[in-house]
Amino acid sequence: MQFTTPVPIPKSSHSIDYASKVVSLGSCFAENMGNKLDYFKFQNTTNPFGILFHPLALQKIIHKAVRQELFSEKDVFYHNERWHSFDVHSELSLADKTTFLENLNSGIGNFHNALLESSHVIITLGTSWVYRKIETDAIVANCHKVPQAAFKKELLSVVQIKESLLEIIGTILTFNPKTKLIFTVSPVRHIKDGFVENQWSKANLISSLQEVVHATESTYFPSYEIMMDELRDYRFYAEDMIHPGSLAIDYIWKRFAETWISEDASSIMQEIDSIQKGLSHRSFNPQSEQHQKFLENLQNKILVLKSEYPFMEF
Repeated sequence: MQFTTPVPIPKSSHSIDYASKVVSLGSCFAENMGNKLDYFKFQNTTNPFGILFHPLALQKIIHKAVRQELFSEKDVFYHNERWHSFDVHSELSLADKTTFLENLNSGIGNFHNALLESSHVIITLGTSWVYRKIETDAIVANCHKVPQAAFKKELLSVVQIKESLLEIIGTILTFNPKTKLIFTVSPVRHIKDGFVENQWSKANLISSLQEVVHATESTYFPSYEIMMDELRDYRFYAEDMIHPGSLAIDYIWKRFAETWISEDASSIMQEIDSIQKGLSHRSFNPQSEQHQKFLENLQNKILVLKSEYPFMEF
């Protein structure tokens, strides 16, 4: 008997292994997948400028990184005792302006190198809703709790999103023609926009992505569809009933690994999983001979892995 309708996903011919260098960008679900890549010790860079929900924000920061356009004082502002930029997430904001600008520009250099060296770029789109700063007529990546009256809320059309995605693809592939682009839509429900409005937003993302993927060499991974069809139950959501719960994240990662992670990497992932669980183990008697032997064996496993993959850190 079968109790779900599995989403068919073709296996990629450009799989990810431990020689791959992955860049994960976009919404908070990009962080979920990035955390899985980090856990299994893949070479991965996740959201160097924090969570970015919509395609225009991603387009702008990718453009800046590829062209190494640095942030200047005109790109930052002071609000609620911290310095912010409308182009990045609040988690980067700081009380000191000089340090904030230095961090942003250091991030541009690191992001530039990550894109240049990447073998795969995973982009997760969260919403079609955007906020336009009335004073400057610029669409922002984050409002940083500036009063709502300073912005106008808009829904990006399918055409606008398609143009933005084509610009993202063109910018990245001109810069690094060898990288593989994987797009997905976040299964996180943006119900603060409204229930109908959330579906409208996701529909515009999906419609534009399908057009773009079929017109380019990029790929679509159905995170949203897996959540909606295979995991069609509130028990797969976190307590807020908005974000996927840990079980859903684990399952979507499993589907991703089945189709995008190479078979050779799977055995290494099992060894890393064993090490990670060992490292998180808390002994009732840390000084016992048995536990000391356990730690010694664990360190030996780590040394064997690091001898073959020096980039791995535990």
